[in-house]
Amino acid sequence: MKDLVLIGGGHSHAIALREFAKSPLLGIRITLISDVLQTPYSGMLPGYLAGFYTFDEAHIDLRPLANLAQAEFYCDRAIALDLQQNQVLCANRPPIPFDILSIDIGSTPATLNVPGAATYAIPAKPVPKLLESWQQFREEVLQSPEQIRSLATVGGGAGGVELTLSIQAHLNKILAPQYRQNIEYHLFHSSSHILSSHSQYAARTLTKIMQNRGIHLHLNQTVTQLKKQTSERLELNCESGLTLECDRIFWVTQAAAPDWLSASGLSTDNQGFIQVNHHLQSVSHPNIFASGDIATLLNNPRPKAGVFAVRQGKPLFENLCRRLQDKPLISYHPQQQFLTLIGTGTGKAVASRGRFGIGPFRLLWTCKDWIDRRFMEAIAPKG
Repeated sequence: MKDLVLIGGGHSHAIALREFAKSPLLGIRITLISDVLQTPYSGMLPGYLAGFYTFDEAHIDLRPLANLAQAEFYCDRAIALDLQQNQVLCANRPPIPFDILSIDIGSTPATLNVPGAATYAIPAKPVPKLLESWQQFREEVLQSPEQIRSLATVGGGAGGVELTLSIQAHLNKILAPQYRQNIEYHLFHSSSHILSSHSQYAARTLTKIMQNRGIHLHLNQTVTQLKKQTSERLELNCESGLTLECDRIFWVTQAAAPDWLSASGLSTDNQGFIQVNHHLQSVSHPNIFASGDIATLLNNPRPKAGVFAVRQGKPLFENLCRRLQDKPLISYHPQQQFLTLIGTGTGKAVASRGRFGIGPFRLLWTCKDWIDRRFMEAIAPKG
């Protein structure tokens, strides 16, 4: 009997578990470690914030998925690896031994280099904390809609833009018209234009949409400090001298990795992400695999985007099976360009691929909705 341990309930692991459920491997004991019971599907998160999906529709319940794969499920947080003894160290249980280990724990926005960000900002990941803070703010707005409030988003990539548009659209939907102007929306970005890694068309189109909807864009602004202004309000300071008082600050910047990965002795890049080869296998420890945001392909680094985690699911499953059976591994080849559908929060989306873009169109959102629902049904069928 060999022990396969999966750390994290990310998209790749969800797909791998579904494949193990369909094609069980004899002589293998599978253990899943995740600090959440229900993992959010990143493709549906903006739609959930905008009010298009329920919590259950936008989350994968890991317990029935683990049961289908005949996997032991531990709801706990991995905090270290003992690579001498081949053990995973967790926060609340004894060490868990492994023969083969796979890591798919996603990433978190980098905040530690900005004073006050780790204390006062709401990071986009881990998503459960983001959703908890969002629901709390939503309830406060409903209880006293006449109060003047200000929301800030730091980060002008697709995640920050879509989060801001989705939150504004949701609040406009639930507030009476006379109260909608009581909330100000601000987006801070260090570059001269938003969506720097997407097509110019998408950047121009979404800039115009945000401006038309009254969202204040602060471009070429580097946030240098967050601090408490009053018992209820925060202060955001920029390198330029710009200062803003606000009630909530969402942090959607470049991804970061937890320190315990590099401390374990795994080969990582300069940002702490696990370096893997074209088999999704650690370049330093051949019995360890990694996928999704937490992994960096050594010879072909790609953006930290959910589309890659989804595409890595089946190759990861195949290579875990092959490694367990001492068979040659297969290669994973990521696409060089990928389609991004950025929702406006109003039932429309803008498409961006390479240098090209179209939208906003309702049909694009309908297509995105169909793709996302189809994925969720394949991973966690209802009924």
